[in-house]
Amino acid sequence: MFDTTDAGFKKDVLESDLPVLVDFWAPWCAPCRMLAPRLEAFAQEFAGKIKVVKVNVDENRVVAGVLGVRGIPALVLFDRGEVVSATTGVPAPEQLNKLVASVLR
Repeated sequence: MFDTTDAGFKKDVLESDLPVLVDFWAPWCAPCRMLAPRLEAFAQEFAGKIKVVKVNVDENRVVAGVLGVRGIPALVLFDRGEVVSATTGVPAPEQLNKLVASVLR
């Protein structure tokens, strides 16, 4: 799991060989902080199959705006540079697995 920026988003997410789950978050967001350890465990469990990338919306507003992110935490799943699915809020672990199941190879 790693952070990316507006400038690095194309390389880190859109051009990735693996599916990418992007977490749009902010440091002041309590639900975002609650979700962080779950995403870290998820990233470790699916290492080599999916990447988990974080975007701080306070510091990187362009990508969030282009994607229409209106609330955080927001999880957006990309596969081959295209948005596959998205959700806002803190999903239950089984919902998180279901969210990415369609892109696991």
